[in-house]
Amino acid sequence: MTQKNETKTLLISLLITAGIVSGGVWWLNKQLNLGISLPTTIGQSPLNPDKQLSSGEFSSGEKLLIPTAGTQAKQTGIQAFASGDYATAIAQLTASLRDQKNDPESLIYLNNARIANNKAYHLAVVVPLSNNLDGTQEILRGVAQAQNQLAQSGGIQGTPLRILIMNDGNDPKVAQGVAKTLAAKPEILGVVGHWSSEVSLAAGGVYNAEKLVAISPISTSVELSGFSPYIFRTVPSDRFAGSALSRHLVSQLNRKKAAVFFNSKSNYSQSLKNEFTTTLFGDGGAVVAEFDLTAGNFKADNSLNQAISQGAEVLMLAVNSATLDQGLQVIQMNQGRLPMLAGDGAYAPKILQIGKENAVGLIVATPWHLLAHPQTAFVKTANTLWGGDINWRTAMAYDATQALISAIGDQPSPTRESIQQSLTNSNFAANGATGKVRFLLSGDRNQAVQLVKVEPGSRSGFGFDFVPIP
Repeated sequence: MTQKNETKTLLISLLITAGIVSGGVWWLNKQLNLGISLPTTIGQSPLNPDKQLSSGEFSSGEKLLIPTAGTQAKQTGIQAFASGDYATAIAQLTASLRDQKNDPESLIYLNNARIANNKAYHLAVVVPLSNNLDGTQEILRGVAQAQNQLAQSGGIQGTPLRILIMNDGNDPKVAQGVAKTLAAKPEILGVVGHWSSEVSLAAGGVYNAEKLVAISPISTSVELSGFSPYIFRTVPSDRFAGSALSRHLVSQLNRKKAAVFFNSKSNYSQSLKNEFTTTLFGDGGAVVAEFDLTAGNFKADNSLNQAISQGAEVLMLAVNSATLDQGLQVIQMNQGRLPMLAGDGAYAPKILQIGKENAVGLIVATPWHLLAHPQTAFVKTANTLWGGDINWRTAMAYDATQALISAIGDQPSPTRESIQQSLTNSNFAANGATGKVRFLLSGDRNQAVQLVKVEPGSRSGFGFDFVPIP
C-alpha cells in the first residue's frame, strides 16, 4: 500500500468520525425520512450524568432509560410514576411531550401511567439501548404508536395495553438472561424483539422452552426460519433481499459478476451474503471475490483494486452497524466506478452524510419505505405523532406490536400458548403499517422487499436521500 493511499484511507476515516460528531446535534432536533436522531452521548443521562445504563435494565415508567431524551418535566413524571402518583405522572409526561414530541419512551410511560393499577394486558419490547440509541428509538416509536392508537380506540375489548421496555445491549448472552427474566413474569404475554439475528437466535431458545412468543422487527437471518414455533418476525428474511438484489443486478444493471464485502462475525451479514451468492448463481451470474470487512488486514482501496482485477462488475455491501464505516470507505474509494448494492444494514444516515455524491446510485434492499406508502393512515399518524418521517424499523416494530395485539384479542382469556396458536392460524391477519400482517408456519412474513436508491435530494438534510425504485 502506497503512502498516498494510506493517507487517503486515514483521511476518509477521520471524515467519517468528524461528520458524525458534527451532524449529531442536527439529528437530535429534526426527524426526517431516516427517522433517526443521533445521540451526543451514549449511556449517560443529561439529567443524571453519573448514571450508567446497564444491560438488562428495564422500566414501564419507574425510571429513565433513554439517556439523551429527557426534560425536567419527564424526570418529574417518572419520579411520580415510581411513587404511584399517576395523576402527576400523566401531567408531567404530557408536558414533556409538548416540548419533545419525538420521544417514544415518554409516550409509552404516559399510556402506562393512564392505566395506573388497573387491569391491563402486558407486552415487553427488548431494545439495544446501551449501544444503539438510534435503533432503540426507532423500535420504540413503532411500539409506542401501536399502543397509543389502541389506547385511543378503547383497548383490546376494553382492556388497555401496558408496555415494559427492556435493554439487552444487543448482546447474545445478556439477551438470554433478559429472555429468562421475561419468561419468569407470567403477566408478559409476548415480546417485541430482538435486534440482531444472533441475539434473536440466542434468546429464541429460552422463549421456545418457556413457550413465550417473540416477534422480531429487525432480525433477517435465514437461520430463524422454522427455528421455533414461538419465534416470528415482521421483517422479510435475507432470502427476499438477496433475491431482489441479484435480480436487479442481472435484469436492470445487465451485469453478472459481483464482489461481496461482508462481516464474518455477523449472522445477518453472512446470511445476506450466502443468499445473494446462491441466487446470483441461479440467475446466471457469479460472485468473483469476497472480502471480510472485519479482517485485520482489510484495506478498502486494496480490496477494491483486487475485486476489479478479478472481473467484478458490481459491488455488494453486506454491511451491518458494526462495519458501516468500513463500507463507507469502500464507497468513497469506489468513487462511482462500479455500481453498488447493499442490504438494509446500509440504510443509515452515515451513507448520505458521509458518502455524499460517491453514494449516489447505491441500491439498498429495505423492507419498507414511507415514500412508497405516503398516503397510508400509518404514515400520516406517524408524521403527526413524531413531528417528522419514520423509517422501516419503526414500521416493522409497529407491525410486530399490532400482530400481538390482534392475537391477544382473538380470545377472551389469552394465554401465551393461545397467542402462539392464533399467530400460526391460517386465517390470522393483523392490520399493519404495510397492509395485512400474516405469518408462514416457519414464523416468516411473506412479503417482498423494497429497493431504494441514493439520489440527490432535500428530505434528509444532507443533500441526498433514499428514494424508492418503482
